[in-house]
Amino acid sequence: MNPWRRSLLAVVCGVSVASVYAAQPVLGPMGRDLGVPAELTGWMVATGQFGYLAGLVLLVPLGDVVDRRRLIPAHLAITALGMILTASAPAAWVAFSGLAVAGMFAVVVQTTVAYAASVSPPAERGRNIGVVTSGVVAGILGARIVAGTLAEVWGWRSVYAVLAVLSLGLAALVLAVLPSEDRPDRPAGVGRAVVSLGGLFGRRVFLTRGIIAFFLFASFGTLWSGLSLPLADTPWRLSESRIGLFGIAGLAGALGAARAGRWADAGRAAPVTGLALTLLIVSWAAIAQLPWSLWILVAGIVVLDFAVQAVHVSSQHLLTAAHPDRTSGVIGGYMVFYSLGSALGAATTTAVFAAHGWAGSSLLGSGFAACALAVWAADRRAPLGRRGRPLTGDAAPPPKWSSGNRAEWTFRAARRRP
Repeated sequence: MNPWRRSLLAVVCGVSVASVYAAQPVLGPMGRDLGVPAELTGWMVATGQFGYLAGLVLLVPLGDVVDRRRLIPAHLAITALGMILTASAPAAWVAFSGLAVAGMFAVVVQTTVAYAASVSPPAERGRNIGVVTSGVVAGILGARIVAGTLAEVWGWRSVYAVLAVLSLGLAALVLAVLPSEDRPDRPAGVGRAVVSLGGLFGRRVFLTRGIIAFFLFASFGTLWSGLSLPLADTPWRLSESRIGLFGIAGLAGALGAARAGRWADAGRAAPVTGLALTLLIVSWAAIAQLPWSLWILVAGIVVLDFAVQAVHVSSQHLLTAAHPDRTSGVIGGYMVFYSLGSALGAATTTAVFAAHGWAGSSLLGSGFAACALAVWAADRRAPLGRRGRPLTGDAAPPPKWSSGNRAEWTFRAARRRP
């Protein structure tokens, strides 16, 4: 895949996921305008996440059945319609409906990542997934920067109007420049693809990486869905545009982890995951200092987003390498955990902050991170049951191997074959 097309796919991911997270820096004015109580504003983000969850189950499996090059622009166009509905909403229920529609079709992100994986040579798959996935985190965090500025100048509705225009423009561009896929091994129909998705939940490597993603993005959502509330309160009282600028720190950390794809290509996804989750816990100690120091907060944000992106890319690389024939399904299933975790973080952080302040939100975020690390550690310690004859010689895996490093060993063995 050439750099231009790789960059286009990253932009598609960024704009699509921004439609789910654009509410984060404008929860205050958006809630006041629509009459939503402050303690319930986190549900504006959570609604998009639940729509996203529905899309993961109902829409992402389509990518294993039809040409993703045509599916991507169709989903972008419907995402734009959801954004238009939100921008023009006269009441809260209309805005929630628009956010749910946009969230449901924002799963074009997973279709896009699956497209990048399917057209990539095996030796470049991790690198391409890393670059394209960096667009996801760039969209989540870049949305904060742009949304905060637009909201302060033209109001929160302008944020969704701009996203709608960008989505429609990208839909036309994808149709014009991306080639169709050559996949003769597509399943017979959508029903079979959905059933195949359900079967993944019985696979240990998939379930382990999914549970890690659940707690990982619950921690991520705890920060980014709650951060605007203490920054707008005493002692800082920052405007929406200044709050949005904190997305730059997160963006720097996330882009710094783009190399995680290369580490995964080299077979180091499992140890990178453990190190990154440890860093995630440490980052919350710095983030908890928000009431006293914005500079320490910024450092914590950089580390947190670096850690989240490193784990996310490593997990997707392991899963697509283990299931190259159904990349849409495996990524969609994995992202079910992502969506549930993000919704949990968004819904709980505002309630915890209202009751216990930023110290409570910080403990919540670090607790989610610790749960993710515990799942990773338990999986590393638990051996797999033997199936058939044990392998020997150069073909044998390490004596103590888990579902995570089993996938890595399989990938390395495939690279050694002539």
